[in-house]
Amino acid sequence: MDFNDEMVMMHDRFPEPAAPFREGEKLYDSVGRPGFDRRMTREEINALPIRRFERTVRVIRSRVEMGEALERLQREKILGFDTESRPSFKKGESFPTALLQLAGRRSVYLFQLRHLKFPRLLREILSSPHIIKAGAALDDDIRKLKELGPFRAAGFVDLGSMAREMGIKNHGLRGLAAVLLGFRISKKAQCSNWAREVLTPAQVGYAAMDAWVSRELYLCMDKMKKKRKSGNGNI
Repeated sequence: MDFNDEMVMMHDRFPEPAAPFREGEKLYDSVGRPGFDRRMTREEINALPIRRFERTVRVIRSRVEMGEALERLQREKILGFDTESRPSFKKGESFPTALLQLAGRRSVYLFQLRHLKFPRLLREILSSPHIIKAGAALDDDIRKLKELGPFRAAGFVDLGSMAREMGIKNHGLRGLAAVLLGFRISKKAQCSNWAREVLTPAQVGYAAMDAWVSRELYLCMDKMKKKRKSGNGNI
């Protein structure tokens, strides 16, 4: 199977996210804007529509596929970042990172590390200060990747820290997607076996969505930050 055959086409495009705070805005007048004046509650998040990933996903298993993917990723300026590991259900038990997700402008790339290990070319992207890698709760992800191979992490932006600096009350990926993008992320595949030989369609969609949302959240908050600095916008 060649690189193009490995591509998973979910749909041609991702639907535009709902504009936050517009629909049902009056409902929150007496209690403040959720996510800004106060933390958006679990009930409010669960009331939002679920959005599923509907762009191009490339599952990378071979060195040839990886070379073509990295050539494209090296031209990106901003990447959404996430990792997945086989879940542990026993105290003190842990498993190595099985999947690394990097989302670019047009596609999301899922690197199955059980097939690729953790090659130098992939570590070079994670070490580049010229490519932003945006994700949530990065410390543990980076620590576990360093157990697979040494690299000097550079260019990483933690979305939770970025949200705190802007006064946003929700800091996790699911909460930030609800507050800023207006939709809910499904977490059904989160505790599935990420070390399996072939990922299921549900796993592919879940993994791609988290990385893509990370990139979208960075772009959204960066735009808000620039507007606030210029005096043309408030949060």
